Amino acid sequence: MTTTAWRSDPYADALRSGQGPLFLRRLDGGLIPLEVERWCEAPDHADRSVLGRCRGAVLDIGCGPGRLAAALAAEGRPALGIDVSPEAVARTVRLGGTALCRSVFDPLPAEGRWETALLIDGNVGIGGDPGALLRRLRRVVSRSGLLIAECAPTEVDERCEVRVDDGRGAWGEPFPWARAGARALTAHAARAGWTVAEHWTLRGRSFLALGPVRSTAEG
Repeated sequence: MTTTAWRSDPYADALRSGQGPLFLRRLDGGLIPLEVERWCEAPDHADRSVLGRCRGAVLDIGCGPGRLAAALAAEGRPALGIDVSPEAVARTVRLGGTALCRSVFDPLPAEGRWETALLIDGNVGIGGDPGALLRRLRRVVSRSGLLIAECAPTEVDERCEVRVDDGRGAWGEPFPWARAGARALTAHAARAGWTVAEHWTLRGRSFLALGPVRSTAEG
């Protein structure tokens, strides 16, 4: 009889090795591949298109192994990564970045004063509700700031419960997740008080740059 190999955190294991395979497994059995190798490498051309649009102090939400936060730090630009994974935070620090083990829904340093916030590598899915996440970030990003979000590469708008799965019989605890293509994310953003400043695609990846809509009360 074969036995299943269980691990408490296959995501942390993948970050330690810098290799997959790694997936998000939906409850219906569907798999969403996670690009661990790319995340653990230096920023590619598409990443650089994001970094080049950053301005001021940058908050990298769900920073993962830290390639973006570390790249900004190497250029002498103020940046902070946050992630709920201690291994992700540790790896970011080892690369030379600054990071905290924290959820975006927890109190954050300098709330309301970040000039750029990043939601890259599918992190619009954090919390399983893009609308709630975007509303939260209206309180984090400054009134003149920018939110750069990576969209799903296809026109999808879904919420689901997933587990991190290493494809070899080990998986983590379930958590809510979401995916949104450019059209869906634009709609979520409009309802949350953001407007699209720019939309671009590069190397099969799609990004939106969003700016806060100033309300009448804000003047």
